[in-house]
Amino acid sequence: MSSTEQIFERSWSWNGGGSRRSAAAAEFLREFNAGLTHRQRLEQVRFIAGLMDDRFVVPGTRFRFGLDSIVGLFPGFGDVITTAISLLIVHHAWQSGASKFTLARMLGNVGIDFVVGVVPVFGDLFDVVFKANRKNMRLLEAHLTTREARGTVEILPPLKRPPRK
Repeated sequence: MSSTEQIFERSWSWNGGGSRRSAAAAEFLREFNAGLTHRQRLEQVRFIAGLMDDRFVVPGTRFRFGLDSIVGLFPGFGDVITTAISLLIVHHAWQSGASKFTLARMLGNVGIDFVVGVVPVFGDLFDVVFKANRKNMRLLEAHLTTREARGTVEILPPLKRPPRK
C-alpha cells in the first residue's frame, strides 16, 4: 500500500466516513500518528516533502516545484497553510526522538521559509528555490540513520522510488 493510500485510508476510517467532521485537528493528528513506526513516519515525511517541494516539473527542464510555491502565491493565507504543513515534518521528527539541535534546525528552516515567503514576489521566488521540506526530510533521515547505526532503531532498507520520467 502506498503512503498516499495509507494517508487517505487512515483519515477516512478516523472520520467515520463523514460522521465526525467537527473533531479537533489536534485529536485527528494524535489518532492519525498513534503507533506509527519510524519507517511509516519517514514514508509520510517523504510524501509531504515531495508534494510540497518537488511535485511538478517544468517541461523540457529539470526544474521542479511543489504546492508550497503554488499555495504560497496567496498572500498571507497561503504561507500560513504551507507553514502548518511543514510543521508536520517537524512533528514527525519530534515523535521520532530527534535531538533539540535537529529540531531547532528544522524549525529554523520552516521559519526562514515563512518569514521570507510572506514578502510579495521575492518570497514566491524564494519558495521555489529554498526547499525547506526537503531539507527537513534529509535532517530526519540523517537522525534515523544515526540511531539505526547505534542500534537503537531499526529501519528497513530505503524506499524504492519510482523512476522519474
